Amino acid sequence: MGRPSLPFDSVLIANRGEIAVRIIRTLRELGLRSIVVYHEVDALAPAVALADEAIRITGRTPVAAYLDGDQILTVAKEAKAGALHPGYGFLSENASFARAVEAAGIVFVGPGVDAIELMGDKIRARAFVAKNGFPVAPSAIEEDAPSTFLQRARAIGAPLLVKPSAGGGGKGMRIVRDLDLLEDAVTEARSEGERYFGDGRLYIERFVERPRHIEVQVLGDAMGNVVHLYERECSVQRRFQKIIEETPSPGLTAEERERICATAAGIARAAGYRNAGTVEFIYGGGAFYFLEMNTRLQVEHPVTEMTTGLDLVAEQIKIAAGLPLEFNQAQVTSSGHSIEARLYAEAPDRDFAPTTGKVLALRYPEGDGVRIDSGIAQGQSITTAFDPMLAKIIVHAPSRDEAIVKAREAIANFVFLGCESNAAFLSRILGDDLFKAGAVHTGYLDENPAIATGGADDDAIMRQLLAVAALLTRPVRDAADAVPPLHARLQGWRN
Repeated sequence: MGRPSLPFDSVLIANRGEIAVRIIRTLRELGLRSIVVYHEVDALAPAVALADEAIRITGRTPVAAYLDGDQILTVAKEAKAGALHPGYGFLSENASFARAVEAAGIVFVGPGVDAIELMGDKIRARAFVAKNGFPVAPSAIEEDAPSTFLQRARAIGAPLLVKPSAGGGGKGMRIVRDLDLLEDAVTEARSEGERYFGDGRLYIERFVERPRHIEVQVLGDAMGNVVHLYERECSVQRRFQKIIEETPSPGLTAEERERICATAAGIARAAGYRNAGTVEFIYGGGAFYFLEMNTRLQVEHPVTEMTTGLDLVAEQIKIAAGLPLEFNQAQVTSSGHSIEARLYAEAPDRDFAPTTGKVLALRYPEGDGVRIDSGIAQGQSITTAFDPMLAKIIVHAPSRDEAIVKAREAIANFVFLGCESNAAFLSRILGDDLFKAGAVHTGYLDENPAIATGGADDDAIMRQLLAVAALLTRPVRDAADAVPPLHARLQGWRN
């Protein structure tokens, strides 16, 4: 199939890191010009080098620069961008920004503003989903009747999950198992919601103990066609942050898979959803409940691409351009098994403290069914300015067991020197008997803290391997071989 005919020839990427690189790759395949914005701390990042045009933006902090919608929109207009792709995070689910982009005559590569506003507000989204007959967990919404909020929450019974209406990423969420602590949890959650999202509204729902986190990828076009691209298992989490994702889920039967995927497509269809989105569910004891909908591309989208053969960024761009989906639900197939592991700059054995440093050596694993999505380059500095994710290690194999072996091999062959990473931690998860049995849930890592710390033998071997690897890199080798100036002035003198 040839390249599609699109009403624009350039796309500005309002993002950074590996997702910016990922989008550039698809833009090249579609014959589109890529424009990236970057803060000075990202000057050496691969996206800046790969883009057809890179434009510097400024801000009080690096993150503030990427959140400055007015500045980014000004850049997009000056660069004559025909479309704008927000990636994920930053401004990707900001309805006001999407509205401003469209008002400027630039195509926003994402859903319509109405869908962002509806599904981005967790309280409105839950009410909408329940109204349309889809399953939601028992809950109490504060704004329904603020004076009875705590009373209604207590009536649901412990355990409870307190959540801010806006935002995501686990920020502001509190699990309450003792109802005497509910009021304090509400106060803390509201404060965090106001700090991170400028919105202190809350709701409380029944917390499903040891649940699985299952999400379903959906696509919808402007003609009302909606399909699902099957589910992803995202239960391996730490502090509500995903670490390892896979598809298909090892915890669903074929009948459950069909039901949950059909439900996700039904929710998207009811919302008149257009573009790529993800409907997330909590699953436990054979029942599943709507959790939220992310109105953007997900970090873990590559596992879906590996099993379906579809390019989700390309589909996003074609849908945004007004083109219909080229396939129906019956034509969507999934084969094999895919796993994604997120490589972070952090120290798991020190309570996951962030780590920093200059990238001294970087080499990616290769092989059939191995894919690396990365936004770092050798010589670049890793700082605490952004999320600590360095790269995503994605593999595909005919079976889950084979995918696990391939993922561990890819992690072992990923050369990264400059600061401590969670590579050994990822390998320990993949090698854990519970994970290999598919017996995971969102509290799996909390219940197995030894996976984070590892063993003394592992640490000793790791230190030895790091020392050998360091001596193989030219900066370290040159420093070791260098003759101090004082000794150099002695030239050939011997005692």
